[in-house]
Amino acid sequence: MKSLDTIVRLKRFQAEEKRRHLVQIQTMIADFDRMARDLDREIESEEQRSGIVDTQHFAYSTYARAAATRRDNLRRSADELKGQLDDAQAVLDLALDELKKVEALSERERAESPVDNIPPRQAAGRARAVLGA
Repeated sequence: MKSLDTIVRLKRFQAEEKRRHLVQIQTMIADFDRMARDLDREIESEEQRSGIVDTQHFAYSTYARAAATRRDNLRRSADELKGQLDDAQAVLDLALDELKKVEALSERERAESPVDNIPPRQAAGRARAVLGA
């Protein structure tokens, strides 16, 4: 029974780790979007200050050009992270499914027998059989 409890704790830890990774990616995407919006405002402000909005004009602001490049890089990075976000969500869903299976097995084991009647090897074997390992 103790080995099954250990497996449940391990699966919970793994699911929480995947959830933290997902949240981290979401936070990075939000930060990149916010920084890109800030750069948009700075570019607009610089264009108004200089009076030149044509990016091909020879006197276009160097600062506005550099800010636009940074903004474009941030947007590209955010788009790449959105792809990683989908992958991280799929991995989290799999981890949660595994956790549910192990928790269900643990509950079934507790309901079927008294706490110390099942040898640890047998309980671990049942856990592996349910997980398909």
